[in-house]
Amino acid sequence: MFRHAEGDAKGESQRLISPDKPADEVGDLVSRAQSGDLAAFDSIMLLYRERLYSVIYNMTFNHEDAADLSQEAFVKAFRSLKKFKGKSSFFTWLYRIGVNITLSHLKRKKTRRFLSFDQISEENGSGKEFDRFSSSEPSSVRNTLLNELHEKLNEALLKLSDKHRTIVVLYEIDGLSHREIATIMKCTEGTVRSRLHYAKIQLQSLLSDYLK
Repeated sequence: MFRHAEGDAKGESQRLISPDKPADEVGDLVSRAQSGDLAAFDSIMLLYRERLYSVIYNMTFNHEDAADLSQEAFVKAFRSLKKFKGKSSFFTWLYRIGVNITLSHLKRKKTRRFLSFDQISEENGSGKEFDRFSSSEPSSVRNTLLNELHEKLNEALLKLSDKHRTIVVLYEIDGLSHREIATIMKCTEGTVRSRLHYAKIQLQSLLSDYLK
C-alpha cells in the first residue's frame, strides 16, 4: 500500500542535506542569515517554502492553514536562527519546526488531513475494485468510483492519530526517509517504522473491502 523502501545510504544523506542546493551553498546562506542578512534568509525561504507548504498542506488539507502555518514556521525559524548549530541539516531543522507547529495546530483544532487516491500503489491495484478503475470504463463511471474510494480513504485517515498520519504524510507524500523523519519527529528510526507499519495495517484493515 505504500511506496518502496528508500534508496541507499548515500542517496539519503544527500537528500537530507537539501533537495535543491549543495550543502556549502545552504550553509553559507544560513551563516549570513545568522549574522543578520535578511536577503540571505529570503533566499532560504524561496528555497524551502514550496516543499514546507506541501508537507503542512498534506497534514491539514487546508490551504489557508498551510499558508499561515508555513509563515509561522519561517518566523519561528528566523527568531531561532542562533540556536541552529548545524548538528542536522538546516532542511531537517526547518521541517521539524514546521511539523511541530502543525501538530500543535491539529491538536488544538482537531482537524484532519486526507490521503489522496494517488498514494495507493500498484501492489494493491489487483483487487476487483481497482480493476474497475481502468481507462476502459466510461469517464463518468470511473470518476464516481474514484470519488467513492477517495471518500473511504479520507474516512480511514480520520481514524489515525496525528503522529501516525504525520509520518504517513512525510514518508508517502513528501518522500522523506525513515532517518529524516526520525530526526524531524525526534524519535528513533525504529519508532518511525513501527508507526508506519501500524498505519499501514490500520488503513488496509479499514479499506479491506476495497483492497481484497
